[in-house]
Amino acid sequence: MNHTPVVFIHGTWLHALSWESWAERFASRGFLAFTPGWPGEAAAVGESRKSARGVAGIGLDVLTDHYAGIVRSFDTAPVIVGHSVGGLIAQHLLAANIGRAAVAIAPAPLNDIALPEAPARLWTPDRADAEPLVTLSPRRFHRVFANTATAEESDRLFERYVVPAPRRLLDDLGHASAARKRHAVVDVANADRGPLLLISGQEDLLVPDSVTRAAYKRYGDTTAVTDLKQFADRAHSLVIDNGWRFVADYVLDWLDEYGLRSRHG
Repeated sequence: MNHTPVVFIHGTWLHALSWESWAERFASRGFLAFTPGWPGEAAAVGESRKSARGVAGIGLDVLTDHYAGIVRSFDTAPVIVGHSVGGLIAQHLLAANIGRAAVAIAPAPLNDIALPEAPARLWTPDRADAEPLVTLSPRRFHRVFANTATAEESDRLFERYVVPAPRRLLDDLGHASAARKRHAVVDVANADRGPLLLISGQEDLLVPDSVTRAAYKRYGDTTAVTDLKQFADRAHSLVIDNGWRFVADYVLDWLDEYGLRSRHG
């Protein structure tokens, strides 16, 4: 019997450490959990903040190809779990038949689904600011990312996990009249891909529940397994805040339902 690998892909403004609780939980259930960072990402959060220019030039193409190479490197096709931009990448890879199954949590919009402009405005930062990195203050993180958490919890999450995001990556996602990059386009009609679970938080300001529901509807014409789970009273921080385990355990149960267990023969 072999253990099934799971590759976790973090999103913008978070460090790979943001998956630490998930990795431990999945490992306790017998999965092989991997939380590889972005290319150029420092090993520690503090170091990432000081030397964030290592990821400043990262675009969606480089990021997607980076994780495609990681997923392909396993002898056993992994399950892919992604949050935010990581959720978009997870869908893109699964639709390209890379990976065994995918879970996209509060995923950045795909295809022709519009990016939200208000109230967050984080996806569309002020173009007058030419800085290659888009940073969050603790106050703004609480207001638009961890808006269902207390100020105390939000500050703790910020200190442990939050890092700057590359402006180029945000540009690649497309906003206003900008064209989407090819890696932001997903083959939603592929009937041969593995199972896909989309997850939303109904208080999410960065990727509103309506955006995730719109993505779910795009898969309506395929016979491949596509499921949607909506969590009430949850924000974009649902993978790291105090309710993370409810989300993680739902994912584990979903994987088990489709026979995607921790061990296989």
